Amino acid sequence: MRKLCPNFDKVDGLETVLEVPIPEEMLTGMGTNGFNRWRNLRNLMNAAQDNSNSSSLPSNNEFMPLLKLVGAPLVPLQVQSDHTLTRPLRDCSIKDSTAKYIVQQYVAATGGLAALNSLKSMYAMGQVRMHVSEQLRQNDDIDIESVHERGKAEVGGFVLWQKNPDLWCLELVVSGFKVSAGSDGKVAWNQSSSQPFHANKGPPRPLRRFFQGLDPRCTANLFLDAECVGENTINNEVCFMLKLQTDQHILQAQSTSHTEIVMHTVLGYFSQRTGLLVKFEDTKLVKMKPVKGKESVFWETSIESMIEDYKYIDGINIAHSGKTIATLYRYGAAHNHKRMIEEHWSIEEIDFNIFGLSMDCFLAPSDLEKEQDGAENAAPVGMS
Repeated sequence: MRKLCPNFDKVDGLETVLEVPIPEEMLTGMGTNGFNRWRNLRNLMNAAQDNSNSSSLPSNNEFMPLLKLVGAPLVPLQVQSDHTLTRPLRDCSIKDSTAKYIVQQYVAATGGLAALNSLKSMYAMGQVRMHVSEQLRQNDDIDIESVHERGKAEVGGFVLWQKNPDLWCLELVVSGFKVSAGSDGKVAWNQSSSQPFHANKGPPRPLRRFFQGLDPRCTANLFLDAECVGENTINNEVCFMLKLQTDQHILQAQSTSHTEIVMHTVLGYFSQRTGLLVKFEDTKLVKMKPVKGKESVFWETSIESMIEDYKYIDGINIAHSGKTIATLYRYGAAHNHKRMIEEHWSIEEIDFNIFGLSMDCFLAPSDLEKEQDGAENAAPVGMS
C-alpha cells in the first residue's frame, strides 16, 4: 500500500501523506509512467474525479450506488458503547438465553470481557478488490465466475477511524471513485463526487464494516438482544444463527417522505467450534411511495459478508480478510432487474486506543446545516 505521494514540483520537497493509502495495482493503472500516475493521483486527491482508468466499470451514476451499498452501508440499529457485554439470563426465553450464551462465548473468543472493555478507539487501513455484474432480469441467476470474467477487478483502499459506535469516519477510494462517510454522534452522513452531501434519517448508526470482524465489542453489543433461530453450516463450520428484526418504530424513523422501509433483518453466524463470527448478513426492503395512479416500486438489498483470517492484535482477535457480496433488486412498475457487486477486502494495519483522536476528527462537512433535510430526497439504495 502506498502512503506517500512524491513532490514532483520540488526535488527536495517533502512528500505528501495520502488521506487514503492505495494499492500498488491501483497506482499502476493511473498512467503510463510514474509522473503521470502521481499527477492523476494528485488530481484525485483534489477531487478532480477522472474515472477514465475504470474501463470495465459502468457509468458513475450506475457504479456509485453499488459502491456505497457494499463499501459503506449502515446497520439498522443503534449500538450502545457503555454496555458491560453481558446480560442476566433469568426471565428470558430459551431462544434469548441461548443467544446471550453464544454472545458470551464470542466475547471470550475475541479476547475476553476485560480486553474488550478496555477499547476506547480504533484505526484500520485496508484494501479492496471489486467486481460488478451486468444488469440482469429479476429471475436470472447471477454467476459469480461470469462476473469475474466480465472485466478486470477494480481495486482501492480505505481508512477507518472510530471512537465509539456513534463517532466514526470512513474514507474509501476505488479506481478514481471516492466515498466519504461518518457520524459525529448526532447524525450519520456520506458524500461522494456524484452526491456532495447526504444526511441519513434517524439517530446515528454504526458502519456495517465494523461488524465484519473489526469491532468485537460493538458486535457483541449488537447481538445481545438477538434470538437464536437455528444452525447452519458455513464453509464446513457448524454455526449458530442469531437473528435481529428491526422494530417498526425504528424503520419509520429512518424512512423519508418518498420511501418506506418495510423491513431490515440482521443475521450473525457464530462458529460452534471457535465461537467466532464467520458470516454477517442483512436484508432490507424499501418501498417507494407511489405517485398517484402508478404502481409501487420496491428495492431490496441483500448483503452477505464472509469473515476470515482472525489474528490477535493487542489481545483482541480481529478478522483480517473476507468477502462481501451485495445484491440489489428492483421490482414493480414493469421494471424488474438486479445488480451485484462483490468485494474482497483485507486489513493491512489496525490499532486501538489512538492517542489524540479528538471530536474534531469526526466533524460532519460544513454542508450539514443547509443539507439537514437531504435524506428526504435520497435514493433508497444509498447509505441509509
